[in-house]
Amino acid sequence: MPKTYSDPAAAAPAVRPAAARGAAPPARSAPTAFSESTLSGPAMGTRWSARYQAPPDFDHGALSRGLARAVESVDAQMSPWKPDSDLMRLNRAEPEHWVSLPAALIEVLARALDVGVLSGGAYDAAVGGLVDAWGFGAAADTPDPAAIRHAAADHRPAHLWLDLDREQGRARKRAPLTLDLCGIAKGYAVDRMAQVMALHGVGHALVGLDGELRACGARADGRPWAVALESPQEGRRAAHGVIELADLSVATSGDYRRWVRIGGERLAHTMDGRRAAPVRNPVASVTVLAAECMDADAWATALLVAGPDEGPALARRMGLDALFLLRRGGRLVEFGLGRFAS
Repeated sequence: MPKTYSDPAAAAPAVRPAAARGAAPPARSAPTAFSESTLSGPAMGTRWSARYQAPPDFDHGALSRGLARAVESVDAQMSPWKPDSDLMRLNRAEPEHWVSLPAALIEVLARALDVGVLSGGAYDAAVGGLVDAWGFGAAADTPDPAAIRHAAADHRPAHLWLDLDREQGRARKRAPLTLDLCGIAKGYAVDRMAQVMALHGVGHALVGLDGELRACGARADGRPWAVALESPQEGRRAAHGVIELADLSVATSGDYRRWVRIGGERLAHTMDGRRAAPVRNPVASVTVLAAECMDADAWATALLVAGPDEGPALARRMGLDALFLLRRGGRLVEFGLGRFAS
């Protein structure tokens, strides 16, 4: 029987296995004044999506334009693939030079640095050079040993080498840094989509970008939104389980979407800045719940990097709701904390 994830004060539910989805509890009929619609569009190398319930006379076109503008604005500011993005402008700046930045980028950088400090560097926004050297960047090159050695030698963690002046809206690198916000920017874009929903008076919606999702309220009939958790099995797209959300965000980081095989070793695209190398541990994926999708996104990345021992300890210390899927002996082992523990 499904349980519901809602605000942080809610009771702790378990993940319902995909094979046991069964009949849901009887639901109240949705008010006839509401109908469900979907919108989607390309953004940030993937697609944004929105499911929502609104009155028949609702202006869907205005909502679609607002959602697209919100995601495009985040992409224009924070993309590591667009040479003219504000993030790339900061990356090109000389050390010790203050760079004026948009308020949204300052907000995301501040949260990235906070999570970097709290995670002991497991989350690091300055892994862009490593991402490029290992062939996961915009050029998508074959990993180059010389470039990898150079990137590792030059790596400096963002939370120690990037200064923010939030009052003046500016940032300064104290050493050459290549910042990459892929572990947090999509979550922030989802939060911006939720803001657009609120501005348009939509109180029943599920918005998402790739694997990051945020439920804006519940459905109009009071039922939560059902969300499938992707199984990290190679070679197939399947659901590991289903959770149900209301007024909450969820994000998953894993080793199964983008990876390379070097010398017989399978290496995922997520970088461990502490080792200046790709993550090497048996954690297949980590799913995190949080009020803001930006937080869920960043902490899912941090816990994946932290690994099977340090990750759960970090999640406990931070009071996070986290689901770890570990590769053990050819099978997946599930380990949950907080509302995933039952």
